Amino acid sequence: MSKKFPFFILFAMLLSCKGESPKTVDQKQTNSEIVQTLNYQELKPLLEKQDGKNYVVNFWATWCAPCVKELPYFEALASKYSDKNIEVLLVSLDFPKQKDTRLLPFMKKKNIKSKVVLLDDMNEDVWIKAISEEWSGALPATLFYNANNRKFYEQSFTEEELHKELENFLNL
Repeated sequence: MSKKFPFFILFAMLLSCKGESPKTVDQKQTNSEIVQTLNYQELKPLLEKQDGKNYVVNFWATWCAPCVKELPYFEALASKYSDKNIEVLLVSLDFPKQKDTRLLPFMKKKNIKSKVVLLDDMNEDVWIKAISEEWSGALPATLFYNANNRKFYEQSFTEEELHKELENFLNL
């Protein structure tokens, strides 16, 4: 019996692996790192780049129905304008404690390809006004910017409106 016991343990260990390669296991372990959690001071440099690119920054949350509705438009925008030096950043205002249970599964389900960061900063009186004096804090909200111009929108967009506003911004 003692000769069969180690084999049984090895067999049980192999079954528990479910055929996953080490790469798959590593991907699961780093899944939370796909979305960085930032405070406002860490986010601020992402809102002030002066590198010759045009940025579209959307502030959203999984619990915001208009935000969820327009997310595919930002994904389409990133794809359509990929050759025009446009970078899309999605800033999630979801609850940080729900990052693994809500935000990451949502992103996977919706096949979000754009860069997503999670803003975790309780001092919203400071960062909301720092992002835009016009912003009441309502979602969704979007910021277009480059080294020379900034344009802020506290509204949701249709796909056509989003593309039109970006074209107008690029032609400033």
